[in-house]
Amino acid sequence: MRIAFITGINGQDGSYLSELLLEKDYYVYGIVRRSSQFNTQRIEHLINHPKFKYFYGDVTDSLSLSNVLSTIENLHSNDNIERFEIYNLAAQSHVRVSFDIPDYTAQVDAVGTLRLLELIKTLRNKNVVRFYQASTSELYGEVLEIPQTETTPFNPKSPYAIAKLYSYHIVKNYREAYGLFACNGILFNHESERRGPTFVTRKITIGLGNILKGKADKITLGNLDAKRDWGHAKDYVYGMWLMLQQDKPDDFVLSTGEQYSVREFVERTFKLKGINIKWRGTGVNEEGYDENTEKVYIDVSSKYFRPTEVETLLGDSSKAREMLNWVPQITFDELVKRMVDEDCN
Repeated sequence: MRIAFITGINGQDGSYLSELLLEKDYYVYGIVRRSSQFNTQRIEHLINHPKFKYFYGDVTDSLSLSNVLSTIENLHSNDNIERFEIYNLAAQSHVRVSFDIPDYTAQVDAVGTLRLLELIKTLRNKNVVRFYQASTSELYGEVLEIPQTETTPFNPKSPYAIAKLYSYHIVKNYREAYGLFACNGILFNHESERRGPTFVTRKITIGLGNILKGKADKITLGNLDAKRDWGHAKDYVYGMWLMLQQDKPDDFVLSTGEQYSVREFVERTFKLKGINIKWRGTGVNEEGYDENTEKVYIDVSSKYFRPTEVETLLGDSSKAREMLNWVPQITFDELVKRMVDEDCN
């Protein structure tokens, strides 16, 4: 029997990972932060599954984590548990917002990881626990080499990335100090139809949908020249699972090895609806317009720029491809198409 516990189970990655694990016949448990509004839309289709259950909890609250983990162990007290996989996906994951709420970001993204690692040491089934930490390409910040690998020096440029850097190192420390099977997945940008609406890719596809439906005139963005290595979340959660199936714990970069700018993401998105975007102006005065009608659909605002920008991220996932046999299946164009189909039809 295998069981899994996922923090952030109702997020983009948590929902795809839950589906994957249920397909593999795991018992899947997770925590959701209590909210006055419904925040379980991504997992509504799983709620009645006999091997799926979520609890209210928060990684800033050690007692809630302890209670949930104890409950899960008690539910399986008479079972022979082969593997207890814990995936820490909970985060304040918006880089720009981390500048506004750095204390909370640190409590969730840094100390939250420590709380989980400490609790693992107290579990009855700790010897079969395998722990996955959701790390991030934002660790590389102002990059010191291109492309970035597991050995590239980190140079974080946001409170989010700095909090995640603490998590990265505390996972390595607990692996070495206590013999925990604990892995860091250094994942480059991964998007999907389930991405949160405040993230730039989904903001673009939802914005185009609103334009086509007559609900909006334009989309306001920040740094159009930021370049990212974008993949689909469904491929990346499979990589998370693969990391915990190895004989020894290790850290892995997951990336496509291809890079596109925000500007290119805009162009690909609009082109799928027959609109060719051209550009004029510079900086905050730049705008994107329809080549045929000259109607402006994109403008730029300084409020969407970060105080310190990360201009370029490009991953080299050779280690994961060789050791995990992990290869992303969904191309950049297919990713954009899936998001446009979700938001514009």
